[in-house]
Amino acid sequence: MSQLVLLGADVVAVCLLVFGLFFRRHRRRDLVTAYLGVNIGVLAVASALSSGVMGAGLGLGLFGVLSIIRLRSTELDQLEVAYYFSALAIGLLGGLTGGPLWRPPTLMALILVVMFVADHPRLLRRYHQQLLVLDGAITEPLVLVARLEQLLGARVHSTSVQRLDLVNDTTTVEVRYELRGGLPGATRSTMRTSAHVTSRSGVPQ
Repeated sequence: MSQLVLLGADVVAVCLLVFGLFFRRHRRRDLVTAYLGVNIGVLAVASALSSGVMGAGLGLGLFGVLSIIRLRSTELDQLEVAYYFSALAIGLLGGLTGGPLWRPPTLMALILVVMFVADHPRLLRRYHQQLLVLDGAITEPLVLVARLEQLLGARVHSTSVQRLDLVNDTTTVEVRYELRGGLPGATRSTMRTSAHVTSRSGVPQ
């Protein structure tokens, strides 16, 4: 009976995580399948290991190796990795028995609350990270920061030059910045004509 309760808690928790939080906020259908598959797979194996002769530690070690392989097989940003391991952790909590019955559902709820708060659109919403291609090969760091602050209308916290093309006269730079109260219309227009902006994954915005 306790195993059925944990299975039900896992299903409810992973559905809230994937459909209530991740897909509702980020709309990536491919990762919905990945998160559900990881969760149910970990749940099944953890349940089998908890009732068999094989140690649970060996099973967790195997899933650690599989997780590394999975994360290296495609590019995921840190937010997607957080959801990935949340789905994995919920599956482990639902599959491993032992201890008070209330503990796994409580820990699942804790994971959901943390992800809800940490991924909330209003949390640190003034802070952004972008990959920009600037017109002009800028070699001076102070000049680069000044140019970026003018284009973004924001306070630049850090920059990382990815490529400096002296032939085509362009600078590719990753910048982390804090908005000062929204971009004025003139600044947005200047950005469109003076810089090519891409997201962290390289998709033009």
